[in-house]
Amino acid sequence: MDTEQPRADWKRWAIAFTVSFAALLQIVDLSIVNVSLPQMQGNLGATVAEIGWVVTGYAIASAIVIPLTAWLGDFFGRKAYFIFSLIAFVVASVMCGMATTLPMLILARVLQGLFGGGLVPRAQAIMFETFSPKEIGMAQAIFGAGMIAGPTFGPTLGGYITDTMGWRWIFFINIPVGIVAVLLASTFLPPSPANRKGKGSVDWPGIALLALWLGCFQTFLEEGESDGWFQSGFITRLAVIAGVGFVLFVWRELTIPWPAVDLRVLRHRSLVAGSIYSVILGISLFGTIFVIPIFTQRVLGFTAVQTGQLMIPGALASALCMPVVGALVTRFDARIGVLISNIIVGMSMLFLADVTINTGVHNLYLPLILRGVGMGFMFIPLSIATLGPIPKKDIPAASGFFNLTRQVGGSIGVAMLATMLQKRQIFHYDRLVENVSVYNPVAQQYLSQIQVALEGKGVDPNSAQHAAIAMIDRTVHIHSMILSFADIYFFVGALFLISLPLVFFLGRGSKEARP
Repeated sequence: MDTEQPRADWKRWAIAFTVSFAALLQIVDLSIVNVSLPQMQGNLGATVAEIGWVVTGYAIASAIVIPLTAWLGDFFGRKAYFIFSLIAFVVASVMCGMATTLPMLILARVLQGLFGGGLVPRAQAIMFETFSPKEIGMAQAIFGAGMIAGPTFGPTLGGYITDTMGWRWIFFINIPVGIVAVLLASTFLPPSPANRKGKGSVDWPGIALLALWLGCFQTFLEEGESDGWFQSGFITRLAVIAGVGFVLFVWRELTIPWPAVDLRVLRHRSLVAGSIYSVILGISLFGTIFVIPIFTQRVLGFTAVQTGQLMIPGALASALCMPVVGALVTRFDARIGVLISNIIVGMSMLFLADVTINTGVHNLYLPLILRGVGMGFMFIPLSIATLGPIPKKDIPAASGFFNLTRQVGGSIGVAMLATMLQKRQIFHYDRLVENVSVYNPVAQQYLSQIQVALEGKGVDPNSAQHAAIAMIDRTVHIHSMILSFADIYFFVGALFLISLPLVFFLGRGSKEARP
């Protein structure tokens, strides 16, 4: 046994790098297309609403396949399914890059999501199956660096590729990366035979119900804000179908012997608590990545490239924290790491909430770096505290559910924060406008000063008055935007701090032996 140990160690770390590298493909593709949508829209002759389905279709398809990864891995063999997913993902990427019409591109993106959606949960399950509790911390550091940094670097990389080579190359770039990932997986992943639990064990009704309710729910989240939520009959019908489909899906999966999605893994307390945390993590990770560029570009006047450069230090801080956390988490209770990271992320959001009209880029770097440190400290302890206590046979199903909650949390975060941003801006605008009236001497004095200054530059009195009113309106509009962004950051920070009691329901991680 001892003579085999060096070789075994080397192979395990090769497996960790392989699955992390492959999962990074899917993580980056979640966000890399966002900055390229305007160019796609012009090239394919699409409307804003139509081009949005390039993102929505991918998100829906990947969300549907994530809970099925445990069953697919057993049915086809885990190594075979992982390699097939990589190959099919690359082929779908080529189809995206060669698309000449919007329907072709959306179809190819849906296929990308279906084939790539299983890479992340399958990779995480392989990690927990390969490494002992004492080693899993450093292995998760490799995996987690891509998970946290991918969504941040994706838009920056996508913007650079789009500006220099065109939007099609954000898909073609997957070809060489995918080939390397396939070669690594073929070489290092251990063989795993198919485990088909009897004839006729394919749960087609369960798969259909999963696709129905999750597809409707994702569409509801993606399109709800733009359609006015329940003011739209389409959105209302989606909500009803998703709710009914969810109830039928849960009933189906809990009453048959071989379900497509094993919901019985939720008997593990750590998975329930960790999944709730994962939803909050998704809201913060994807929701704030959605909100911060809006703030920097609309309020501070940044370009997309400048916004990407602003986000990079925080992403680097996350990546640099991962090895440190990986080394420490196996020595201490993983819940301590979750607790500390929760406080750090919550405080960073509260610092961001202190934005004013004078806020500049120098005021944002420190909170964003602090947020990156908190995210770096969050991912590994949360994964270990959630999945560490779970028996090995339940890890694939638990990993699929755990990763689904993070993605759904991201969709909820984007939808919820976008709606909050709009509502709070209207609220603050109405409150501020109340003070801009003929009955407010300060407002009237300010208006007169602007009007006199414009008349001094040769503008006629009538035009100067209209221009002064327009300038005050723009000022009120900007202030209302700043206040609404502050509300968003405060809400996310408070959400993290309120969720602190969940830590007591998580597992201890490496300090408890996996049954």
